Amino acid sequence: MLGRRFGWLWAAYAVSAFGSRLAFNAFGLVAIGVLGAGPTQVALLAAAGAAVGAAVAVPLGPWVEFRRKRPVMLAMDLVRCVVLLSIPAAYALGVLGFAQLLVAAVVVAAADITFGAASGAYLKTLVEPADLLAANSRLEATAWTTTLLGPPLGGVLLGVLGPVATVVADAVSYLLSAVGIRAIGGTEKHPARGDPTPPPARRTAAEPAPRRGSRRSRTAERAEGWRHILGDPVLRPLLLNTVLVNGLIMATEPLLAVLLLGPLGFSPWEYGIAFALPCLGGLLGSRAARPLAARFGRDRVMRVSGVLRACWPVGLVFVGPGSAGLLLVMGVEFGLIFCVGVFNPLFATCRLERTPADRTARTLAAWSVTGKAGTATLTALWGLLAAATGPRTAIAAAGALLLATPLLLPRRTPAPLPA
Repeated sequence: MLGRRFGWLWAAYAVSAFGSRLAFNAFGLVAIGVLGAGPTQVALLAAAGAAVGAAVAVPLGPWVEFRRKRPVMLAMDLVRCVVLLSIPAAYALGVLGFAQLLVAAVVVAAADITFGAASGAYLKTLVEPADLLAANSRLEATAWTTTLLGPPLGGVLLGVLGPVATVVADAVSYLLSAVGIRAIGGTEKHPARGDPTPPPARRTAAEPAPRRGSRRSRTAERAEGWRHILGDPVLRPLLLNTVLVNGLIMATEPLLAVLLLGPLGFSPWEYGIAFALPCLGGLLGSRAARPLAARFGRDRVMRVSGVLRACWPVGLVFVGPGSAGLLLVMGVEFGLIFCVGVFNPLFATCRLERTPADRTARTLAAWSVTGKAGTATLTALWGLLAAATGPRTAIAAAGALLLATPLLLPRRTPAPLPA
């Protein structure tokens, strides 16, 4: 239904997503296992890498918008591959240092945002508007499948082959992704310029890049994504909602790890199972999104799943030791991830439909930058709150605040903008 070209894009996404999940928290693990880094350095590596990477990516949105998307995607895959391979190379030579890990984290974060902006814009031109939800659902299901399988297998790989094994695997996955993107073939539409896809007889190997419609300052072009989001009655509340929900959920993850592995006495394998198995909920939710939307309407399903995903995390406040506590965490995480699996494809489709083709890359880049900055800020704030009040109190505060986030969901979604 979605065609051979989407099949190659999907395969490229699947292999790179699996590599990333296989190498989950790889930089932090290398810092601990190889460099003997402490908690402060590991936290700095995670927060600074994401925050500085997001800042570096700000000017890349306009850069992506006015270029052909597949070459950008190929370049970002190859950049990530080379940067990641530099880590095992330095380790083998005995010269690996914390500064190199920090630079690598920044470059990979910036490349992630750039690739996401290009691939989202490319997806909009690759499939028919009626197929966007099907495509997003398939990508969401793949994301949760790799999340389920990747971290446990990565742990085995680390145990067998050493501390940089998953970094090598992740680098290879980006190389394979580049091969898949190269295999897509065909000629790109240039929505930023308004060109239709030429018929097969007129296609050429060298396609001109999209042109800017008017001469504007670099600052104005960088702000165009945010200007579009904040000016749209649907995207504006959705941005605030998703940044808060995702940021609060991510901010409580390290606090929950401290609580489970510390006072409650969970073993590392129990902790891993508690968060791996519930990913089945994401797979089921993403598969259910289309039939639910067909039966009850997309707007209603997006609102209901958006509300329900905010109701689960507060249940983590009541987690206790032993099997009952483990089952409670798994139940809460399963319900949360199922609702997220339903919400995300509908939200991603709505965002693409409400964004003109000539602003897609800038809008997606602005969204990613805002999301990463929001998550980094909330994680730091909740770390300070946990230090002052304890992890359980901080988790309770996040859960209570999440209960208010459905107020930011749009009440109704107007008709999509013309493609």
